[in-house]
Amino acid sequence: MMKKLSYFPDVKSKALNQLSGHRACIYALGGPIGPYDFVSGGGDALVAGWKKDQPEQGQLIARTSGQVFALCTLPDKQLVLAGTMQGMLHWLPIGKGQPRHVQAHKGAIFAILPIGKYILTAGEDGDLNLWDVDTSTCSWQLHLATRSLRTLDYYASRNEIAVGASDHNIYLLDAEDFSIRHCIESAHDNSVFTVRYVPHTTWLLSGGRDAQLKRWVLADSPTVHQTVPAHMFTINSIAVHPSGKYIATGSRDKTIRLWDSEQLTLLKGLERVRDRGHAHSVNALRWLDERHLVSASDDRTLILWAIEA
Repeated sequence: MMKKLSYFPDVKSKALNQLSGHRACIYALGGPIGPYDFVSGGGDALVAGWKKDQPEQGQLIARTSGQVFALCTLPDKQLVLAGTMQGMLHWLPIGKGQPRHVQAHKGAIFAILPIGKYILTAGEDGDLNLWDVDTSTCSWQLHLATRSLRTLDYYASRNEIAVGASDHNIYLLDAEDFSIRHCIESAHDNSVFTVRYVPHTTWLLSGGRDAQLKRWVLADSPTVHQTVPAHMFTINSIAVHPSGKYIATGSRDKTIRLWDSEQLTLLKGLERVRDRGHAHSVNALRWLDERHLVSASDDRTLILWAIEA
């Protein structure tokens, strides 16, 4: 049973707007692109763009071939990339240009990560694929695990990629040659659903189906520094505040929790009744700036939050 965690009510939070328009669960969020502050995708196969100052005026960007599980935006190319449950990778231009559609994986695409002029995709087939943005072609492939690859993150100062997998492991790869620097075996008791580096530190955060939030110290050999029973059910998403001082976690238990990143002290919980939060699983989180957080849920809505910690 999860230990009761205290929180500090002086952290100010407010649900500014509940954004509707999707007709099914919302699984993915992407960053700013063109006129939009963020994009969303979900089980209705739609990709939509949103402005935080005009949240009621979401715009349809594209209809894809299936449920959208992963999103990535490339502002310099004016492209949105969407990965679907069927393994299709959609290249969606904002404005001029024709969309491109590629069968990228045998099974769902769970994560898309930009690195320079390339992007990485991680899939249900256990493959990590490297794509040339200009040609939409796969230039390299690594069969990394026998089970799904669920999450990706990149840390430029370490030139390193973190991959979380359903085999319970976290893989740390050299971003130059994609060799495996470390495999953290049994990092979680079940699937690793989210990994995030904390900027200006040597820390990696991870969350999984075991509802545990972990902080890893990345030295010669990665070691777990702290483990917190953070939620009642699966941790689907970790979002690191732009300052690196705070993190947000979203869970299948319908809540969002805000934490001090240094000590993993719980600062605030955002719930349905008290805070006008989500009615179902929180699937994705994204900081838009230092004061605004957006969340996506199985309840078919997005919530724009004002946070002051």
